[in-house]
Amino acid sequence: MQYVTSLAAPRRVLSVLALALLVPLLSACGFNTIPTNEERAKAAWSEVLNQYQRRADLIPNLVETVKGYAAQEKDVLTAVVEARAKATSVQVTPETLTDPNAMKVFQDNQANLTGALSRLLAVVENYPDLKSNQNFLALQSQLEGTENRIAVSRRDYIEAVRVYNTSLRTMPTMIWKWIWFTGNEPYQTFSIDDSAKQTPQVKF
Repeated sequence: MQYVTSLAAPRRVLSVLALALLVPLLSACGFNTIPTNEERAKAAWSEVLNQYQRRADLIPNLVETVKGYAAQEKDVLTAVVEARAKATSVQVTPETLTDPNAMKVFQDNQANLTGALSRLLAVVENYPDLKSNQNFLALQSQLEGTENRIAVSRRDYIEAVRVYNTSLRTMPTMIWKWIWFTGNEPYQTFSIDDSAKQTPQVKF
């Protein structure tokens, strides 16, 4: 019994030493690359959602302010409210970033909201008093800043996805995809509508 115990201790030491040697080797050969890139893509997506939510949060106050000066523009105001409801009803989580259909619905709803906001702000041009209202000017400035942040966060997400997706398809990291990260699939990214050929923007 004592002999078995004395053999077990060196084995444990050898196991620890082997693990200590193996971890740097795994890191050096790209084992950590896929999960690291995946987490960066998830973080970038969270920032995209954060900025879209920031825009959605500004809209109720914007609509109420415009309504105070242009209540007769009911159709335009209703369109913005409905577009906001649709845009906030669909959330693409990190778990569904591999689903092209979910991403398309999300993009379409956000693009519809962008279009509705553009039409609302075009209507504002007909109301000089509204255009000079301090509350409206503040909301307009915040909305413009948010649109810029959305553009930046989308760009950062696209780049993070490019890096992650590339790591799934190139050597040596694709070996780890075959062996270890078999469940990892490429993430969806933003596509450009063929008719627009550019990212929709709210113009002030």
